[in-house]
Amino acid sequence: MGRRYIGVEMGDHAVTHCVPRLQKVIDGEQGGISKAQGWQGGGGFRFYRLGPPVFDEDGRLQPDIRFPVLAAHIWFAETGTPLTAPANPSPYLGAQDAVGYALLYNGILGDKSVNGGNVLTRKTLAIIRDAAGDFDGPLTVYGERTALSDTTLKAERITFKQTPYDVKARA
Repeated sequence: MGRRYIGVEMGDHAVTHCVPRLQKVIDGEQGGISKAQGWQGGGGFRFYRLGPPVFDEDGRLQPDIRFPVLAAHIWFAETGTPLTAPANPSPYLGAQDAVGYALLYNGILGDKSVNGGNVLTRKTLAIIRDAAGDFDGPLTVYGERTALSDTTLKAERITFKQTPYDVKARA
């Protein structure tokens, strides 16, 4: 029928009622408006579930945000594509358009000390580079702070972004 739309539903009925009804329309079931319009079926739809909110009502990161949620948000904000969850969570999120992305957050490396896993150091950089495998392009790293000099960042082709200040909603 040439329709395009976005539907938003909250509650279990999105899965129990809306998805089956949409599938029946695509399959060409003859009922309701489909019958009245002579609809024979076709088309498609995508079903997404929203994750927990990344920001509070004042635009600050939620205090209890977990690594996978923030990683997915940062990846989407940087690349415009959904993050495919890795089998083994790592600070290296992946590469897109010849740029790699990493997140040092919430002790992903098992070290929540002041100078530990949330800080970009030579040690954490080595872990990121190891997780990146063959990737040797420029790298954007989000973290609490960096202990690397501007000269080192430039030589390593790293753009450092501070969490939470440089974490932005995608415009």
